Amino acid sequence: MSKIAVLMTDMFEDVEYTDPAQAFIDDGHELTVIGTEKKEVKGKQGDVSVHVDKTIDQVDPDEFDALFIPGGFSPDILRADDRIVDFTGKMVYQRKPMFAICHGPQILITANVLKGRSVTGFKSIQMDLQHAGANVFDEPVVVCGTLVTSRQPDDIPVFIEQSKKVLKQGVEEYV
Repeated sequence: MSKIAVLMTDMFEDVEYTDPAQAFIDDGHELTVIGTEKKEVKGKQGDVSVHVDKTIDQVDPDEFDALFIPGGFSPDILRADDRIVDFTGKMVYQRKPMFAICHGPQILITANVLKGRSVTGFKSIQMDLQHAGANVFDEPVVVCGTLVTSRQPDDIPVFIEQSKKVLKQGVEEYV
């Protein structure tokens, strides 16, 4: 199936990683957790820790079919790193499926790839998304081409459903 890059560091929102990740794995997809350093990263609720498989210097966007960005404080930390932002921008420009929940779209804001796109995100970043030129909707999930965004943990079931649909369509396009 697909190879999905997951951008994460400490303070990710636990269930915004675990639930979609398990759904992707259950469907046979391979996830690679990518961070700025190889270490165990801890969720902000303290329930989950995840091993970073590869550093951003060890990966190339061409190796992956899709990108998943869980929320929490992790995206805000990661977007300060130009390598993460460049990687994300390249994935967007290659039109690969991209899934961002809660604060995940903050990396997309910094990558400057949202102008004219329809998105959602956690309430506190919706104005930032507007300033980035996005069309912002306060909906559980927004799908814009290959980009799937959601607002919060309550939206996870529909986020997973739509992400899986887009992932399947994206994979079919590359076959």
